[in-house]
Amino acid sequence: MKTRSNEPELMDDHALPQDQLQAALNDISLVNKYLGGNRVTIKGLRYFFKKYPQNSYTIVDMGCGDGEVLREIAQYCRNRKIKVQLIGIDLNPTSIAFAIRHSVAYPEIRFLRQDILQLSSRELQCDIVTSTLTMHHFDESQILGFLRHFIQLAKLGVVINDLHRNRLAAMLFQPLSRIFMKTHVARHDGLISIKRAFKKEELQQFALKLKLTSYQVRWRWAFRYLWIIDSRA
Repeated sequence: MKTRSNEPELMDDHALPQDQLQAALNDISLVNKYLGGNRVTIKGLRYFFKKYPQNSYTIVDMGCGDGEVLREIAQYCRNRKIKVQLIGIDLNPTSIAFAIRHSVAYPEIRFLRQDILQLSSRELQCDIVTSTLTMHHFDESQILGFLRHFIQLAKLGVVINDLHRNRLAAMLFQPLSRIFMKTHVARHDGLISIKRAFKKEELQQFALKLKLTSYQVRWRWAFRYLWIIDSRA
């Protein structure tokens, strides 16, 4: 666990059959629901809602997968009468189709199939960029590249919710995954995700290389880091 693994995840293969991908996404959504993983992203959004009150917010979620995070954000904002327009970005057409199909009750959400490494600044100007369990799929040079782009896109800032690379997390994941996850793909990729995840000092090094002046990195259950980048401070 001293260094990040570069072992690929099965779900990163766009040739993965649609039924296997959907089953794996269902497993991951279930685990996030029970462990409260998506609430970490909402905690980051609350920072911006409180500090920069506006009539409405446009939020872009990078690597949105099946859209579960956006649906939780939409419901949270509905319950608190916060007006939002939500945009999910993902390159995988199966994930986008799945997200659209499961988000029909949320007209405030729309989805775009696009590569987050090749975003158009003119088309996706927004208030806040979020990224949940996406960053660990990339290597350092790619991470620095798209983070620079995220900061340019977001008027208020960026919320990153990703995993803490930790031996205890890997040890706990293996028995828990056999209980909560039905698919080999989700069990395999979940363990690889932990190996590809981050130490706090690595995130701080990214911040140093990006020359960030206002940010915070907080540990959150279960083995997550919440990284808030404030573009206006």
